[in-house]
Amino acid sequence: MQKTVKTYHKPDYILLGVIISLLIIGIVMVYSSSYIWSEYKFGDSFYYLKRQLLFATAGIFSMFFVMFIPYSTWMRYAKVILLSCFILLFLVLIPGVGMVRGGAQSWIGVGAFSVQPSEFMKLGLIIFLATFLSKNQKKITSFKEGFFPSIILIFTAFGLIMLQPDLGTGMVLVLTSMIMVFVTGARLSHFFGLATLGLIGFVGLIISAPYRISRITAFLNPWEDPLGDGFQIIQSLYAIGPGGLLGLGLGESLQKYFYLPEPQTDFIFAILGEELGFIGGSVVICLFTLMLWRGIKISLEAPDLFARLLGLGVVSMLSIQAMINISVVIGLIPVTGITLPFLSYGGSSLTLTLCSVGILLNISRYTRI
Repeated sequence: MQKTVKTYHKPDYILLGVIISLLIIGIVMVYSSSYIWSEYKFGDSFYYLKRQLLFATAGIFSMFFVMFIPYSTWMRYAKVILLSCFILLFLVLIPGVGMVRGGAQSWIGVGAFSVQPSEFMKLGLIIFLATFLSKNQKKITSFKEGFFPSIILIFTAFGLIMLQPDLGTGMVLVLTSMIMVFVTGARLSHFFGLATLGLIGFVGLIISAPYRISRITAFLNPWEDPLGDGFQIIQSLYAIGPGGLLGLGLGESLQKYFYLPEPQTDFIFAILGEELGFIGGSVVICLFTLMLWRGIKISLEAPDLFARLLGLGVVSMLSIQAMINISVVIGLIPVTGITLPFLSYGGSSLTLTLCSVGILLNISRYTRI
Protein backbone atom coordinates (compact mmCIF):
# COMPACT_ATOMS: atom_id res chain seq x y z
CA MET A 1 0.00 0.00 0.00
CA GLN A 2 1.24 3.43 -0.93
CA LYS A 3 2.35 5.43 2.12
CA THR A 4 1.68 9.14 2.36
CA VAL A 5 4.92 11.02 2.93
CA LYS A 6 5.14 14.21 4.93
CA THR A 7 4.39 17.41 3.08
CA TYR A 8 7.28 19.86 2.94
CA HIS A 9 5.68 23.13 1.92
CA LYS A 10 2.82 24.91 0.19
CA PRO A 11 1.81 24.09 -3.39
CA ASP A 12 3.68 25.39 -6.42
CA TYR A 13 2.47 29.00 -6.66
CA ILE A 14 4.16 29.48 -10.04
CA LEU A 15 2.04 26.70 -11.56
CA LEU A 16 -1.04 28.02 -9.78
CA GLY A 17 -0.38 31.52 -11.14
CA VAL A 18 0.03 30.17 -14.67
CA ILE A 19 -3.27 28.29 -14.50
CA ILE A 20 -5.18 31.28 -13.08
CA SER A 21 -3.67 33.51 -15.77
CA LEU A 22 -4.76 31.12 -18.55
CA LEU A 23 -8.21 30.87 -17.00
CA ILE A 24 -8.64 34.64 -16.85
CA ILE A 25 -7.48 35.02 -20.46
CA GLY A 26 -9.93 32.27 -21.40
CA ILE A 27 -12.89 33.95 -19.69
CA VAL A 28 -12.13 37.27 -21.39
CA MET A 29 -11.73 35.61 -24.80
CA VAL A 30 -14.86 33.46 -24.43
CA TYR A 31 -16.90 36.63 -23.98
CA SER A 32 -15.09 38.54 -26.72
CA SER A 33 -15.44 35.70 -29.22
CA SER A 34 -19.01 34.67 -28.37
CA TYR A 35 -21.15 37.72 -27.59
CA ILE A 36 -22.27 38.06 -31.23
CA TRP A 37 -23.26 34.39 -31.41
CA SER A 38 -24.85 34.59 -27.94
CA GLU A 39 -27.04 37.54 -28.93
CA TYR A 40 -28.05 35.87 -32.20
CA LYS A 41 -28.82 32.39 -30.80
CA PHE A 42 -30.11 33.18 -27.30
CA GLY A 43 -30.91 36.90 -27.24
CA ASP A 44 -28.35 37.30 -24.46
CA SER A 45 -24.83 38.48 -25.28
CA PHE A 46 -23.61 37.18 -21.91
CA TYR A 47 -25.00 33.65 -22.33
CA TYR A 48 -21.67 31.87 -22.91
CA LEU A 49 -19.82 34.13 -20.48
CA LYS A 50 -22.20 33.37 -17.62
CA ARG A 51 -21.95 29.64 -18.20
CA GLN A 52 -18.17 29.79 -18.52
CA LEU A 53 -17.96 31.71 -15.24
CA LEU A 54 -20.12 29.02 -13.63
CA PHE A 55 -17.90 26.22 -14.97
CA ALA A 56 -14.74 28.10 -14.00
CA THR A 57 -16.00 28.72 -10.46
CA ALA A 58 -16.94 25.06 -10.03
CA GLY A 59 -13.56 24.08 -11.47
CA ILE A 60 -11.62 26.41 -9.18
CA PHE A 61 -13.39 25.08 -6.09
CA SER A 62 -12.79 21.51 -7.32
CA MET A 63 -9.12 22.28 -7.97
CA PHE A 64 -8.53 23.60 -4.46
CA PHE A 65 -10.53 20.73 -2.94
CA VAL A 66 -8.50 18.13 -4.86
CA MET A 67 -5.27 19.98 -4.02
CA PHE A 68 -5.72 19.00 -0.37
CA ILE A 69 -6.46 15.33 -1.07
CA PRO A 70 -3.23 13.31 -0.64
CA TYR A 71 -2.25 11.97 -4.04
CA SER A 72 -1.91 8.46 -2.59
CA THR A 73 -5.70 8.41 -2.21
CA TRP A 74 -6.09 8.08 -5.97
CA MET A 75 -4.10 4.85 -5.93
CA ARG A 76 -6.60 3.24 -3.56
CA TYR A 77 -9.57 4.09 -5.77
CA ALA A 78 -7.90 3.64 -9.17
CA LYS A 79 -9.89 0.54 -10.14
CA VAL A 80 -13.23 2.06 -9.11
CA ILE A 81 -12.45 5.27 -11.01
CA LEU A 82 -11.47 3.39 -14.18
CA LEU A 83 -14.52 1.10 -14.04
CA SER A 84 -16.78 4.13 -13.62
CA CYS A 85 -15.16 5.78 -16.64
CA PHE A 86 -15.72 2.67 -18.77
CA ILE A 87 -19.37 2.53 -17.70
CA LEU A 88 -19.83 6.15 -18.78
CA LEU A 89 -18.20 5.40 -22.14
CA PHE A 90 -20.64 2.54 -22.69
CA LEU A 91 -23.63 4.63 -21.61
CA VAL A 92 -22.85 7.46 -24.02
CA LEU A 93 -23.09 5.01 -26.93
CA ILE A 94 -26.67 4.02 -26.04
CA PRO A 95 -29.23 5.77 -28.27
CA GLY A 96 -31.36 8.11 -26.19
CA VAL A 97 -28.69 8.40 -23.51
CA GLY A 98 -25.82 9.85 -25.51
CA MET A 99 -26.31 13.26 -27.09
CA VAL A 100 -25.12 13.94 -30.65
CA ARG A 101 -23.28 17.20 -31.38
CA GLY A 102 -21.27 17.94 -34.47
CA GLY A 103 -21.70 14.37 -35.69
CA ALA A 104 -20.27 12.81 -32.50
CA GLN A 105 -22.30 11.03 -29.81
CA SER A 106 -20.00 12.14 -27.01
CA TRP A 107 -22.21 13.79 -24.35
CA ILE A 108 -24.64 12.70 -21.64
CA GLY A 109 -27.27 15.22 -20.57
CA VAL A 110 -27.43 16.04 -16.85
CA GLY A 111 -30.28 18.48 -16.28
CA ALA A 112 -29.57 21.71 -18.13
CA PHE A 113 -25.93 20.70 -18.63
CA SER A 114 -24.02 17.87 -20.27
CA VAL A 115 -20.89 15.89 -19.47
CA GLN A 116 -18.39 14.31 -21.83
CA PRO A 117 -17.35 10.84 -20.58
CA SER A 118 -14.17 10.82 -22.67
CA GLU A 119 -12.87 13.71 -20.53
CA PHE A 120 -13.33 11.57 -17.42
CA MET A 121 -11.59 8.65 -19.12
CA LYS A 122 -8.47 10.69 -19.88
CA LEU A 123 -7.94 11.40 -16.19
CA GLY A 124 -9.20 8.02 -14.99
CA LEU A 125 -6.78 6.16 -17.27
CA ILE A 126 -3.87 8.31 -16.10
CA ILE A 127 -4.66 7.45 -12.48
CA PHE A 128 -4.99 3.72 -13.18
CA LEU A 129 -1.88 3.53 -15.36
CA ALA A 130 0.16 5.36 -12.73
CA THR A 131 -1.03 2.78 -10.20
CA PHE A 132 -0.47 -0.26 -12.42
CA LEU A 133 2.91 0.84 -13.77
CA SER A 134 4.27 1.86 -10.36
CA LYS A 135 3.34 -1.55 -8.94
CA ASN A 136 4.67 -3.45 -11.96
CA GLN A 137 7.72 -1.43 -12.97
CA LYS A 138 9.96 -4.49 -13.03
CA LYS A 139 7.53 -6.28 -15.34
CA ILE A 140 7.22 -3.49 -17.91
CA THR A 141 10.14 -4.86 -19.93
CA SER A 142 8.18 -8.10 -20.33
CA PHE A 143 5.80 -7.93 -23.27
CA LYS A 144 3.36 -10.45 -21.76
CA GLU A 145 3.28 -9.29 -18.14
CA GLY A 146 3.77 -5.53 -18.38
CA PHE A 147 3.64 -3.97 -21.83
CA PHE A 148 0.78 -5.96 -23.36
CA PRO A 149 -1.75 -5.48 -20.49
CA SER A 150 -1.08 -1.71 -20.57
CA ILE A 151 -1.57 -1.52 -24.34
CA ILE A 152 -4.78 -3.58 -24.25
CA LEU A 153 -6.25 -1.26 -21.64
CA ILE A 154 -5.22 1.89 -23.52
CA PHE A 155 -6.62 0.77 -26.85
CA THR A 156 -9.84 -0.56 -25.33
CA ALA A 157 -10.50 2.94 -24.03
CA PHE A 158 -9.41 4.39 -27.37
CA GLY A 159 -11.74 2.04 -29.25
CA LEU A 160 -14.76 3.08 -27.19
CA ILE A 161 -13.95 6.75 -27.76
CA MET A 162 -13.61 6.13 -31.50
CA LEU A 163 -17.10 4.61 -31.57
CA GLN A 164 -18.49 8.05 -30.73
CA PRO A 165 -16.35 9.02 -32.82
CA ASP A 166 -13.82 11.44 -31.27
CA LEU A 167 -10.39 11.05 -32.85
CA GLY A 168 -8.94 14.18 -31.20
CA THR A 169 -9.65 13.06 -27.63
CA GLY A 170 -8.53 9.54 -28.52
CA MET A 171 -5.20 10.87 -29.79
CA VAL A 172 -4.60 12.81 -26.56
CA LEU A 173 -5.42 9.72 -24.49
CA VAL A 174 -3.12 7.41 -26.46
CA LEU A 175 -0.16 9.81 -26.65
CA THR A 176 -0.37 10.60 -22.93
CA SER A 177 -0.57 6.92 -22.02
CA MET A 178 2.35 6.00 -24.30
CA ILE A 179 4.54 8.60 -22.60
CA MET A 180 3.73 7.09 -19.21
CA VAL A 181 4.51 3.55 -20.41
CA PHE A 182 7.73 4.70 -22.09
CA VAL A 183 9.19 6.52 -19.06
CA THR A 184 8.42 3.53 -16.86
CA GLY A 185 11.03 1.60 -18.84
CA ALA A 186 9.28 -0.27 -21.66
CA ARG A 187 11.51 -1.72 -24.37
CA LEU A 188 11.97 0.32 -27.55
CA SER A 189 11.53 -2.84 -29.63
CA HIS A 190 8.00 -3.18 -28.25
CA PHE A 191 7.26 0.42 -29.20
CA PHE A 192 8.59 -0.07 -32.73
CA GLY A 193 6.29 -3.04 -33.23
CA LEU A 194 3.37 -1.12 -31.77
CA ALA A 195 4.14 1.89 -33.95
CA THR A 196 3.95 -0.27 -37.07
CA LEU A 197 0.59 -1.72 -36.07
CA GLY A 198 -0.59 1.72 -34.96
CA LEU A 199 0.29 3.26 -38.30
CA ILE A 200 -1.65 0.56 -40.14
CA GLY A 201 -4.60 1.03 -37.80
CA PHE A 202 -4.49 4.81 -38.14
CA VAL A 203 -4.58 4.57 -41.92
CA GLY A 204 -7.48 2.15 -41.59
CA LEU A 205 -9.40 4.60 -39.38
CA ILE A 206 -8.89 7.37 -41.93
CA ILE A 207 -9.94 5.23 -44.87
CA SER A 208 -13.01 3.90 -43.03
CA ALA A 209 -14.48 7.39 -42.49
CA PRO A 210 -14.82 9.64 -45.57
CA TYR A 211 -15.01 12.79 -43.43
CA ARG A 212 -11.51 12.11 -42.08
CA ILE A 213 -10.16 11.86 -45.63
CA SER A 214 -11.90 15.15 -46.39
CA ARG A 215 -10.22 16.76 -43.38
CA ILE A 216 -6.80 15.65 -44.57
CA THR A 217 -7.36 16.87 -48.14
CA ALA A 218 -8.74 20.13 -46.73
CA PHE A 219 -5.60 20.45 -44.61
CA LEU A 220 -3.32 19.91 -47.62
CA ASN A 221 -5.21 22.38 -49.80
CA PRO A 222 -8.12 24.10 -48.01
CA TRP A 223 -8.77 26.41 -50.97
CA GLU A 224 -9.76 23.43 -53.11
CA ASP A 225 -13.09 23.41 -51.23
CA PRO A 226 -13.28 26.86 -49.60
CA LEU A 227 -17.01 26.65 -48.79
CA GLY A 228 -16.92 23.05 -47.58
CA ASP A 229 -14.22 21.08 -45.77
CA GLY A 230 -11.67 23.87 -46.10
CA PHE A 231 -13.97 26.60 -44.77
CA GLN A 232 -13.05 26.42 -41.08
CA ILE A 233 -9.28 26.42 -41.48
CA ILE A 234 -9.45 29.21 -44.09
CA GLN A 235 -11.51 31.39 -41.76
CA SER A 236 -9.08 30.60 -38.95
CA LEU A 237 -6.12 31.75 -41.04
CA TYR A 238 -8.08 34.85 -42.11
CA ALA A 239 -8.43 35.63 -38.39
CA ILE A 240 -4.79 35.11 -37.45
CA GLY A 241 -3.29 36.84 -40.51
CA PRO A 242 -4.72 40.37 -39.99
CA GLY A 243 -3.80 40.23 -36.29
CA GLY A 244 -0.20 41.10 -37.05
CA LEU A 245 2.08 41.92 -34.16
CA LEU A 246 -0.32 43.64 -31.76
CA GLY A 247 -3.73 42.57 -33.07
CA LEU A 248 -6.82 44.53 -34.03
CA GLY A 249 -7.67 45.18 -30.39
CA LEU A 250 -9.72 43.29 -27.80
CA GLY A 251 -13.29 42.87 -29.04
CA GLU A 252 -12.44 44.02 -32.59
CA SER A 253 -12.41 40.64 -34.34
CA LEU A 254 -14.19 40.46 -37.68
CA GLN A 255 -14.18 36.68 -38.05
CA LYS A 256 -16.46 36.18 -35.05
CA TYR A 257 -19.23 37.88 -37.05
CA PHE A 258 -20.55 34.52 -38.32
CA TYR A 259 -17.47 33.73 -40.45
CA LEU A 260 -15.64 31.35 -38.09
CA PRO A 261 -18.17 28.78 -36.76
CA GLU A 262 -18.48 28.54 -32.95
CA PRO A 263 -15.40 30.71 -32.34
CA GLN A 264 -15.58 30.31 -28.55
CA THR A 265 -14.71 26.59 -28.67
CA ASP A 266 -12.01 24.81 -30.69
CA PHE A 267 -10.86 27.90 -32.62
CA ILE A 268 -10.75 30.43 -29.79
CA PHE A 269 -6.99 30.80 -30.33
CA ALA A 270 -7.72 32.18 -33.82
CA ILE A 271 -9.86 34.97 -32.35
CA LEU A 272 -7.19 35.62 -29.73
CA GLY A 273 -4.58 35.93 -32.48
CA GLU A 274 -6.80 38.29 -34.45
CA GLU A 275 -7.53 40.57 -31.49
CA LEU A 276 -4.28 40.36 -29.51
CA GLY A 277 -1.88 39.57 -32.35
CA PHE A 278 1.40 37.69 -32.32
CA ILE A 279 2.23 39.10 -28.88
CA GLY A 280 -1.00 37.83 -27.34
CA GLY A 281 -0.65 34.41 -28.93
CA SER A 282 2.99 34.19 -27.80
CA VAL A 283 2.00 35.02 -24.21
CA VAL A 284 -0.48 32.14 -24.19
CA ILE A 285 2.08 29.73 -25.69
CA CYS A 286 4.67 30.86 -23.14
CA LEU A 287 2.20 30.23 -20.32
CA PHE A 288 1.58 26.70 -21.58
CA THR A 289 5.35 26.18 -21.88
CA LEU A 290 5.81 27.38 -18.31
CA MET A 291 3.05 25.00 -17.20
CA LEU A 292 4.88 22.13 -18.93
CA TRP A 293 8.18 23.05 -17.27
CA ARG A 294 6.69 23.30 -13.78
CA GLY A 295 4.73 20.09 -14.28
CA ILE A 296 7.81 18.15 -15.36
CA LYS A 297 9.83 19.62 -12.50
CA ILE A 298 7.16 18.63 -9.99
CA SER A 299 7.05 15.11 -11.44
CA LEU A 300 10.82 14.69 -11.33
CA GLU A 301 10.96 15.85 -7.71
CA ALA A 302 8.00 13.73 -6.56
CA PRO A 303 8.79 11.33 -3.70
CA ASP A 304 7.73 8.05 -5.36
CA LEU A 305 7.11 6.47 -8.75
CA PHE A 306 3.32 6.66 -8.52
CA ALA A 307 3.43 10.42 -7.93
CA ARG A 308 5.99 10.89 -10.71
CA LEU A 309 3.87 8.99 -13.23
CA LEU A 310 0.65 10.66 -12.09
CA GLY A 311 2.16 14.14 -12.36
CA LEU A 312 3.76 13.38 -15.71
CA GLY A 313 0.48 11.99 -17.04
CA VAL A 314 -1.47 15.11 -16.07
CA VAL A 315 0.99 17.63 -17.49
CA SER A 316 1.48 15.55 -20.65
CA MET A 317 -2.28 15.38 -21.23
CA LEU A 318 -2.71 19.16 -20.89
CA SER A 319 0.37 19.99 -22.97
CA ILE A 320 -0.45 17.55 -25.79
CA GLN A 321 -4.00 18.87 -26.01
CA ALA A 322 -2.81 22.48 -26.13
CA MET A 323 -0.18 21.65 -28.75
CA ILE A 324 -2.68 19.83 -30.98
CA ASN A 325 -5.30 22.56 -30.71
CA ILE A 326 -2.91 25.42 -31.53
CA SER A 327 -1.37 23.39 -34.37
CA VAL A 328 -4.81 22.90 -35.90
CA VAL A 329 -5.72 26.58 -35.59
CA ILE A 330 -2.56 27.77 -37.35
CA GLY A 331 -2.86 25.10 -40.06
CA LEU A 332 -0.03 22.74 -39.11
CA ILE A 333 -2.20 19.61 -38.78
CA PRO A 334 -5.72 18.59 -39.88
CA VAL A 335 -8.77 19.56 -37.81
CA THR A 336 -9.20 17.20 -34.84
CA GLY A 337 -12.01 18.81 -32.86
CA ILE A 338 -10.44 19.23 -29.41
CA THR A 339 -10.57 22.29 -27.18
CA LEU A 340 -7.75 24.50 -25.90
CA PRO A 341 -7.33 23.81 -22.16
CA PHE A 342 -8.43 26.64 -19.83
CA LEU A 343 -9.38 28.93 -22.73
CA SER A 344 -12.09 27.23 -24.79
CA TYR A 345 -15.70 27.32 -23.71
CA GLY A 346 -16.72 24.06 -22.07
CA GLY A 347 -18.32 22.47 -19.04
CA SER A 348 -17.04 19.02 -18.04
CA SER A 349 -13.83 19.67 -20.00
CA LEU A 350 -12.92 22.80 -18.02
CA THR A 351 -13.95 21.36 -14.66
CA LEU A 352 -12.05 18.08 -15.16
CA THR A 353 -9.01 19.98 -16.44
CA LEU A 354 -8.90 22.08 -13.28
CA CYS A 355 -9.35 18.96 -11.14
CA SER A 356 -6.33 17.47 -12.92
CA VAL A 357 -4.31 20.55 -12.03
CA GLY A 358 -5.44 20.10 -8.42
CA ILE A 359 -3.80 16.65 -8.40
CA LEU A 360 -0.59 18.13 -9.78
CA LEU A 361 -0.63 20.91 -7.18
CA ASN A 362 -1.08 18.34 -4.43
CA ILE A 363 1.95 16.40 -5.67
CA SER A 364 3.93 19.66 -5.59
CA ARG A 365 3.30 19.87 -1.83
CA TYR A 366 5.41 16.73 -1.39
CA THR A 367 8.41 18.00 -3.34
CA ARG A 368 11.31 20.30 -2.43
CA ILE A 369 11.09 22.61 -5.45
